[in-house]
Amino acid sequence: MYSKLFILLTLIGGIVQMDAAILQIKSEAFKDSQPIPSKYTCDGENISPPLQWSGIPQGTKSLVLIVDDPDAPKKAWTHWVVFNIAPTLTEIKEGEYPKGAYQGINDFKHPSYGGPCPPSGSHRYYFKLFALNDTLKLSPGATKEQVEKAMQHHIIGQAQLIGTYSRK
Repeated sequence: MYSKLFILLTLIGGIVQMDAAILQIKSEAFKDSQPIPSKYTCDGENISPPLQWSGIPQGTKSLVLIVDDPDAPKKAWTHWVVFNIAPTLTEIKEGEYPKGAYQGINDFKHPSYGGPCPPSGSHRYYFKLFALNDTLKLSPGATKEQVEKAMQHHIIGQAQLIGTYSRK
């Protein structure tokens, strides 16, 4: 009897085996679909929240973290891009990024975390973690679009954590 559920996804270029529903991401700072404390926003210290994950699929060579706001005017606003995270890591500590990983450029034009700072109303912030069967051949400062293109056909697991924020 198998202890894990496997799904076969047919993708352009071949079949990828995905270990379903085991990769998970969470934060001790906020629960899924709940408000992000202002400490982690432009109204506070603007530092990254602590993140933890588990259930890394077998065969993972690297992890990618993308944080964006799909509620931003005109397009999803990129707040953080981190790629080539070692698959042996299980967390990012508050205000840090994983040693050895690369940070991409966010829509604030910085290779770092840029916290929630919605112009109006309440916005959702997606912390998306991807497990890849390869490392990305990109340099630090790559854009979210470059990272997403390089990830195609290499995703073997995915998880997300959603936080909300509205300015007072």
